[in-house]
Amino acid sequence: MDSLNSLIDGFGTALTPMNLLWAAIGVLLGTAIGVLPGIGPAMAVALLLPVTYGLDPTGAFIMFAGIYYGAMFGGSTTSILLNTPGESAAVVAAIEGNPMAKAGRGAQALAAAAIGHFAGGMIGTILLVVLAPTVASLAIGIGAPDYFAIMVLAFIAVTSVLGASRIRGIASLLIGLTIGLVGLDQMTGQQRLTFGSLHLADGVDVVIVAVGLFAIGEALWVAAHLRRSTGKPIPVGRPWLGRTDLKRTWKPWLRGPVIGFPFGAIPAGGAEIPTFLSYVTEKRLSKHRDQFGKGAIEGVAGPEAAASASAAGTLVSMLTLGLPTTAVAAVMLAAFQQYGIQPGPLLFEREPELVWGLIASLFVGMVLLLALNLPLAPVWAKLLRIPRPYLYAGILFFAAVGAYAVGGESLDLVILLVIGLIGFGMRRYGLPVLPAVIGVILGPAAEQQLRRALQISDGSVTGLVNTPFSVTVYVIVVLIVAWPLIGRLIARLRGGRKTAEESRTVSGG
Repeated sequence: MDSLNSLIDGFGTALTPMNLLWAAIGVLLGTAIGVLPGIGPAMAVALLLPVTYGLDPTGAFIMFAGIYYGAMFGGSTTSILLNTPGESAAVVAAIEGNPMAKAGRGAQALAAAAIGHFAGGMIGTILLVVLAPTVASLAIGIGAPDYFAIMVLAFIAVTSVLGASRIRGIASLLIGLTIGLVGLDQMTGQQRLTFGSLHLADGVDVVIVAVGLFAIGEALWVAAHLRRSTGKPIPVGRPWLGRTDLKRTWKPWLRGPVIGFPFGAIPAGGAEIPTFLSYVTEKRLSKHRDQFGKGAIEGVAGPEAAASASAAGTLVSMLTLGLPTTAVAAVMLAAFQQYGIQPGPLLFEREPELVWGLIASLFVGMVLLLALNLPLAPVWAKLLRIPRPYLYAGILFFAAVGAYAVGGESLDLVILLVIGLIGFGMRRYGLPVLPAVIGVILGPAAEQQLRRALQISDGSVTGLVNTPFSVTVYVIVVLIVAWPLIGRLIARLRGGRKTAEESRTVSGG
């Protein structure tokens, strides 16, 4: 009841005309930023930090939260329509969303994503209000072996369900892990795969990798095939979800937040893991598995709901522990410090107006984003009517601008082109792109957690399996790896029984 009363007071703060204006500015900016590949919400908030110094803290954080959620909405737009993720949380949306767009169902994919974000954001924010103290206490108790186990689960799952074969999935993952090795060793400071370049000492930014593999790789692939086929515009299709679409999406919209929220609250890679796990879950549970990879709407609805709920989970750790679990949360933590406010267990007591006003503004922001994005779905989908040579020329331009904006270095453009050529080669030989991106995102963190766990256990491998949580996760990993073999064994046993029964019937006759 205390939380409910505080939330009602928060709505009183969030619904003032000035704070409503900041929320609207935030969601509009966030949507625009998400559509442009390479900028991302973290950079947008960082750029706005100096501008907001003179603002009231509550208004500033309401705007930052609007940018955060808005960028997730916008990021899925280009991911679905152009196979170019605006930010890393939108990577999974491209797997099913882009084939839907190519089949003339871009507006339906965008609508499924928008409603998924709304459902995920609403459910995630309700869980933020109800479960913040509990999730925070659980996050404190999770150690290095548990984080490493979660990341191993992500690696195994991503190579098991994507692509034509597991071998190709593993090959793609190894490409990503190799790119993730570039830079300074976080433990020793030793340079790895930098080839003497100081610029590469900071590593390759994941945005450049995602844009290179998806956007540049896709543009080069399309360019290579344009001579064989005419670059006709793609039809937009009808701009609403039919009864069949709603029947297939309402369960993923509800399942996504259950996966996304807990992962947002722990520092295990932000929204990338839960969006992918949601995709895997929907593929396992779907009655239309044959459509996955060709444009299954469940593969858009579930991950997008998980991404939005993950953002709410991120705020749990940041507000209650002062623990930033994503780049955006880290920048927002710096913003708190800029205002002389220290996030942590006492924040709810010392700054109740700011905290509950911020949480209430998330509900307001979700409504604004849904009202903004649903009507715009058919408008965005009309991008596909542009002839492909002009469309992909524009993608190359914005991808280059986005990559240059990441670090302001011309070498980033060279790296972007090299990674784009790798993406082209992966398409040529049938390697799925997502495992490579997951490898880049989680590889360095997985290595760090592995080494931490081994240091704690004095180099003993048992240090990786010394908690109930990690043992449970490894059991799930073993089941995922062994399931195809178990399935074949069961099929053989059933086949053997049928043969024996048939032979008995024949001999009895």
